[in-house]
Amino acid sequence: MERWEIVRRAIYYEGPPRLPVRFASLGQDDTALLWPVVGGEFRLCDERGFDEWGCRWEKTHLANMGQVKGHPLKDLADLDQIQRPDYDDDRRYEHFPRLLDQYKAEGRYVLVGIFMVLFERMHSLYGFKETLLGLVAEPEGMAKLADLIVDVHLKLVRNIKERFGSRVHGFHMSDDWGTQKSAFISFELWEEFFLPRYRRLFQAMRAGGYDVWVHSCGKINEIIEGYIRAGANVVNLQQPRALGIPEIGRRYRGRIAFETLADIQQTLPKGDPVQIRRDAEEIMAHWADRRGGVVFSDYGDDEAIGVKDPRVKFEMYQAFSELSEKLYGEPLPEPTRAPPAGFIQRL
Repeated sequence: MERWEIVRRAIYYEGPPRLPVRFASLGQDDTALLWPVVGGEFRLCDERGFDEWGCRWEKTHLANMGQVKGHPLKDLADLDQIQRPDYDDDRRYEHFPRLLDQYKAEGRYVLVGIFMVLFERMHSLYGFKETLLGLVAEPEGMAKLADLIVDVHLKLVRNIKERFGSRVHGFHMSDDWGTQKSAFISFELWEEFFLPRYRRLFQAMRAGGYDVWVHSCGKINEIIEGYIRAGANVVNLQQPRALGIPEIGRRYRGRIAFETLADIQQTLPKGDPVQIRRDAEEIMAHWADRRGGVVFSDYGDDEAIGVKDPRVKFEMYQAFSELSEKLYGEPLPEPTRAPPAGFIQRL
């Protein structure tokens, strides 16, 4: 069975032969991610620190992606002055045909990436505090801002459909929504303001034949319900302990697929193999079943989350591989990168 079909079967609960994996750091990835950018390589910002929407990024001494410090939109009356990416630009797709041929030969499931799909893009443009206040004090102006962002991304969806059709399988996008304790806004406000806009975008993706993957950090237990109602197929959750693994399983298993790993805050930085295996076991027990439901993926930035020992990733990979074999019949593909010295292979 080709890799793309393993991924699709897991997403749609149709009985994959093993757990799908997105773990490029160990040389195994059933998927491929394409960015619609000039030159083909995604860059957070240019050499001056500005991204494609005119937001200015800064980094501190900490190892992370940084954050937006320069918000270009000062007044909601100036929406027409917002810089925005032009997804009709042919140069954005020059690298697609070659890579799509390669990924087809490798049997991989192809995703197109969207960075900051709606809420994150709103507050990167307008400011976080200003966005939260604006949702209450200036709802009409905020609606115009949100619709502008959705319209830009709908143009991308149209271009992918017209240019590449079924050679692409889905869209993968980010929108962080939570603190450690709750979402930034009430679900009632989210449901009223954001649900119709996510639905408009997600339904356009699905109408084009594409699966919808959305990432969100924090305790977003209620918002997962909104993503389901909007039409998402997969939710990327990297803090399963903050969410509550059994609760999420009770509420959502069978209704949406989960892209996940051992908790990036409470588990992986500690490097305790017992806790890593406990996370893996609970995730597979509560979020997966024999029909599928889970995609195992890497976080991708060990330094940012405080993982100093590379053996931690091998421990996690092996734990999920054993559980894959137990549940589905096949383990994960063997890592192509050798384990570090001192790693004990369990039988």
